[in-house]
Order: sequence, then C-alpha cells, then structure tokens
Amino acid sequence: MTVRVMLISPAVNAALREARFEGDAPLDEATARGAAAVAAVGRVPGADRHLRGPSERCGRTAEALGLEALVEPLLADWDMGRWRGQRLADVGAVEPDAVSAWLTDPSAAPHGGESLLDLVARAGRALESLESPAGRLLAVVEPAVVRAVLVRALKLPVEAFWRLDVAPLSLTELSGRSGRWNLRCGRPLN
Repeated sequence: MTVRVMLISPAVNAALREARFEGDAPLDEATARGAAAVAAVGRVPGADRHLRGPSERCGRTAEALGLEALVEPLLADWDMGRWRGQRLADVGAVEPDAVSAWLTDPSAAPHGGESLLDLVARAGRALESLESPAGRLLAVVEPAVVRAVLVRALKLPVEAFWRLDVAPLSLTELSGRSGRWNLRCGRPLN
C-alpha cells in the first residue's frame, strides 16, 4: 500500500529570525494569525493521522492550523546540546573550529548533542514508523527534520542536507512504500 507523508514546517518565531540553535520561542501574534489564515482558507491538506514535533513552535503551529496532532518524539528538532538557545554568530565567534567541524563533518557533534548522521538516522527511523498503516499522514516538524527526512527518503548524500531549504509554513510531500519514495517539493501554504 502507498503512504503519503506530508510535512509542514512551522511558522516563524523570534528564535528562527535570530538564527538561534533550537530556539523554541513561542510564535508571535502575526505568525500565529498567518497560520490560522492558512487553515481558514482550507489550505491544510486532509490526512488520516496528525503528528507534530515536541517543540512549542510545532505545537502552536499545529494548533493554529486547526490540527489535533499527537507529539512524536522521533520528530524532535536537531539536538544542539550546549549550543541550544545560542545564536550561530555568537557560537561561531567563540568556537570557530567547532562550528567549522559541525558544518563539514557529518559525524561531528562538538556541541554534545546529535551529529548530522545521528539526526538523519533518527529521521529514517521516524519515516519507517510513519509508513504503517498506509494512508495520509500530516506532521508539523522543524525544518531540520524535513531536511533530514528528505536526505534519508531520497537516499541523498548526507552533505545534501546543507543544500535543502525549507521555508516556514511550507508543505513537503513524500509518497511511496517499502523504502521507495517520491518527492513533491515544498509548496507554500499561504
């Protein structure tokens, strides 16, 4: 049976605008209204199941989209360890070699959290768990998770992760079965 996995990246929050690692700040009023407007005009695709990453940003976005989504721990944002909540520019100023290693070596985790390889492996486990039962699944997940799922599903080199952009409130769709996935590239919901 074919399954359709639809991933929505959450609305913008202050942490995203500030380029903070795992900056799980709440949505501001304007972005929450924007997500609610998407739901009001019927732009949220129908699904048999609804999931979300555990972040507040994913939860508030799912809520604004009118979804009663269950939290799925495998869909959590990339674990940035001690860099959590810090701005990339600030970390780069203090730990330039560590940031360079993180950006160039997929096995590096100088922050004490997950390496890129770990994130992609977890995304693969999540994708495998989403395959059953067949049908349509809609999940609100952080952009890093969307990128990692795509790397795994399409069997891309892990370095391709850095070349994938995921816009806020965009929909990325995968359809397939038994490890063979087709991609419908992200489209804006608003």
